[in-house]
Amino acid sequence: MEEPSSGAAKPRVAITYCTQCRWLLRAAWMAQELLSTFGDDLGEVALIPGRGGAFLIAVDGATIWERVRDGGFPDVKALKQRVRDRIDPGRDLGHVDGATAADDEKDRA
Repeated sequence: MEEPSSGAAKPRVAITYCTQCRWLLRAAWMAQELLSTFGDDLGEVALIPGRGGAFLIAVDGATIWERVRDGGFPDVKALKQRVRDRIDPGRDLGHVDGATAADDEKDRA
């Protein structure tokens, strides 16, 4: 069942993962994290099987993370921040944007 259209297309996130490397669970977990955080603000999160060590994440066709270029896999904090920066730069991600304990220690010194 399709939702009524508001006229504005919602962003599409595509996660391409290597089937040879068995990265489906990693890709699915990241998709779940994005859907949990951004909910109805995303139009789709697609999992796209790939090969040859591929692991890349794109928002509306623009690559925001590529495993080889960016040096491995994103942590969830970095992933959510990059998605947020593409779809809603002013959005507060709560604890994801908060200071770390190490930052707090530096501030007290």
